[in-house]
Amino acid sequence: MKIEELIGKKVFLTIVIFTYCFLFIFCTPDKSCHNTNTLEIRNIDNNKVLGKWQLDEYDEFTIEFIHSVNQSPVRETFQLVDGRIRLKSVRFYSLGVGMGDLTEGQELSRDGDAMIISGFNSSFKELNLITGSATNHALFIKNEIINLQKNTHIIILYR
Repeated sequence: MKIEELIGKKVFLTIVIFTYCFLFIFCTPDKSCHNTNTLEIRNIDNNKVLGKWQLDEYDEFTIEFIHSVNQSPVRETFQLVDGRIRLKSVRFYSLGVGMGDLTEGQELSRDGDAMIISGFNSSFKELNLITGSATNHALFIKNEIINLQKNTHIIILYR
């Protein structure tokens, strides 16, 4: 006896349709059915998509640039939490103008010559960046390095 004869053709067809709809709506192209979202980076000036990545909750990416005042590298690490982009830490080599002050709950630690601030509570739906002519902005994500165009307005979206 076939399964559709046991449960009825209408019930069997309903189960098959529901299963296909679930797979179509909730599964990514690589056939994984866990909670993934898309991080997209776009040039606002010309609306060109510079990259898209399927990411999971708690995945991280980093933006690195040369600070315009103290002329040293700054590395901001972001983590994806609750559908938002959360600033996890900032790594830098020179504390000075434009680097901000520690607020309650934040920690300053050292890693060799670098200083690291962690304990941020800020999260964002999107990030807006304006790259400078000498800031050398780069995005580090999933073992890729994307050099961002100079003098460009960039938006990073997480959906």
